[in-house]
Amino acid sequence: HTRVFVKKEASVNFLTGPLEGRSTLRPTGVLVYGWVGGKHACVDLTGIFPRVGLTTEDFTVGQTALKAASSKVAKHERACSGNQHAFIPFAFDTFGFLAPDAV
Repeated sequence: HTRVFVKKEASVNFLTGPLEGRSTLRPTGVLVYGWVGGKHACVDLTGIFPRVGLTTEDFTVGQTALKAASSKVAKHERACSGNQHAFIPFAFDTFGFLAPDAV
């Protein structure tokens, strides 16, 4: 029997730098304790609603979710890893696409 301990909307309060004094990561969607190699994992949940009205030539399922996941990684991964936490962007779209890190 294994238990997974989590906290929703956990406040992590990682700072961008000692002189800035502000958090780089809002409360994380789900904080999973001891999940990745014994490190806590900050899971950022992002639901994407792709634009309606695009032509089929302009639209690829998952493109907006991939961009969102990439943006979240660029914004938060360094702060998490610098504080001994893993960062997992759980990005998905309304067509059922899951970004690779979510899988």
